[in-house]
Amino acid sequence: MIANKNNYFWICFCLIILLLIPYNAAAENIEGANSAVNLGLQNQLSSSIIFILLLITSLLVLFIWEPMPISLLAILVPIALAFFNDLSKMSVEEALSGFGNSATITVMAMFVFSAGIQRSGAVQLLGDKISYLTGSNPRRQISLISILTGFSSGLVNNTPIVAALIPMVRELGRKTKVSPSKLLIPLSYTAMLGGTLTLIGTSTNLLASQVSDRILGHPFSMFEFTGLGLIVLLIGIFYLLTIGYKLIPARLEVENDLTEEYEMSGYLSEVVLAPECSFVGKSFAEISNTKELDYDIIKIIRDEEEFMEPLDAKTLRAGDHLIIRAQEETLLKLIKRKGIKTLPEMVVDDQLIEQPLAGEKLIEIVVPAHSFMVNKTLTEINFLERYDCNVLALRRGEELTHQKMEDYRFQPGDLILLLATEKTFARLSKNNNFIIDRKYDSNLFDKTKMLISVAILTFFILTVSFNILPVAIAALSGAFLMVLSGVINKNDFFTAIDWEVYFLLSGLIPLGVAIEKTGAAAYIAAKILNLAEILPAIAIAMIIYLLTSIMANIVGNNASALLMLPIAIGTAQQLGVNPFAFVLITTFAASAAFASPVGYQTNLMVYSSGGFKFTDFILVGAPLQLLLALVVPFLVKLFWGF
Repeated sequence: MIANKNNYFWICFCLIILLLIPYNAAAENIEGANSAVNLGLQNQLSSSIIFILLLITSLLVLFIWEPMPISLLAILVPIALAFFNDLSKMSVEEALSGFGNSATITVMAMFVFSAGIQRSGAVQLLGDKISYLTGSNPRRQISLISILTGFSSGLVNNTPIVAALIPMVRELGRKTKVSPSKLLIPLSYTAMLGGTLTLIGTSTNLLASQVSDRILGHPFSMFEFTGLGLIVLLIGIFYLLTIGYKLIPARLEVENDLTEEYEMSGYLSEVVLAPECSFVGKSFAEISNTKELDYDIIKIIRDEEEFMEPLDAKTLRAGDHLIIRAQEETLLKLIKRKGIKTLPEMVVDDQLIEQPLAGEKLIEIVVPAHSFMVNKTLTEINFLERYDCNVLALRRGEELTHQKMEDYRFQPGDLILLLATEKTFARLSKNNNFIIDRKYDSNLFDKTKMLISVAILTFFILTVSFNILPVAIAALSGAFLMVLSGVINKNDFFTAIDWEVYFLLSGLIPLGVAIEKTGAAAYIAAKILNLAEILPAIAIAMIIYLLTSIMANIVGNNASALLMLPIAIGTAQQLGVNPFAFVLITTFAASAAFASPVGYQTNLMVYSSGGFKFTDFILVGAPLQLLLALVVPFLVKLFWGF
């Protein structure tokens, strides 16, 4: 996690304590015989309810503390449910039901859809056209970025959409002298809002549909809430163009090249080896193994020829020029101890560092939440040797790191500035453990693949919309067609799937079933109904929305939806109002994690790319979250009725 975990711990702790407060007799006054029966059955804590509440509390604490990836922590849920089956009231088959759940299968297939459309270059092509339409007007830029991102995210997983558009947005800011920070938060927020347009817009919708079908017998249709989602998206865009625009800080200054953006001027130097230099006659490997100071040799320049990683076999000669990454104090020690000479008249910038003819380039990579690099150091994963590149700098939010980078422990959203060859660039581009922050390349666009991928996506939407095929079967059929048509290479099929998400969903789906079967959902609903005597149903719906969105900021959208949906349905049933309306409110709330960079993966992706502070998301996102907490329940009541 990036932020102060203690604050999150106490928020969750207080919420759980509130739910465990002894029963308030005010709830007994709720009218309706059916409601009274339900409340009466759930006003006493049973051993099963206590077990589930303790399991939820433990899981929330572990998710916030994050001693290991949350996808692995989620696997503890079916283990605990099966091991304590007398308390959980779950059979082994029910505890493992998440692994073959139709929603889980559909989400996995949608990753393949998204990969096919992304790899055709279609999204990048659309994004590249924005700069020609908006000029240097930042609000016009936000409008078009938001419209493109929002509507694209309604049909394709929003994570690859944002991954494809981040480089375009940053380049657009550089071209038009607008801080990229002003554009990146709108990119992430509208991707989240766009996910509420259709059933397939986000995995949360698919999960909520499955829960609604299981409990109420009412799954979502493809365009069940498109009208509501469109209104919410437009409200979000309006907010970002007005109040939000003023609140978003310009953290990144507009720079001409990456060395300026990463403040490398004080850390990169060109030096020359004098004949008496102790480096002369030694191999690069010998120097690396015996170095006592924190520096890296990035490149060797010899007789107009340049060499970079791998350098181990190179032997240094007198007269060699070296590009060295070192702090000024370290450089002075090298001059004194090793006999090297600096070239102060030389300016080390992108042009000097890169060598396009040799395929050497500066690139930025984002560490996604599912990357094997999370909680690892460069040394532990042998990064430099594995990828034959040089790490120049690291960014986490607004913080830059230039020294002792081998000990840096990576977190989701971190940015890495690399000097790499075309071969390394190609390897990283195909690796799902990295997101490449790069300019649009027209060579990436494949019109044939784009048309095929869009046709397959259309086939999926039509078969689901007209109930020709169940959604999971339609999704699997479409994923198979992506491979059969050559849009996705058969070897890339499984790498396109985010297996972290698979295990997270598979672990948490049975917990939602257990919350319902043990009576824990009805018990917690009874506690929420303590407010029913003094507040109308619409106010309680707003509280449900707010609680879900707060939880989404802490543990993510899918976890918050799976935990809160049974509670929301139980609350509605005991209030005697339309439970499907509360399903929609909870579903929209789970996709409203605006106030934290860790609540949603797209926020993590722009966190470091925009140089933001954690508090920037609270400042910009909290007002939008509160606004939608008022608006969404009102609109749901208007359209679906309580």
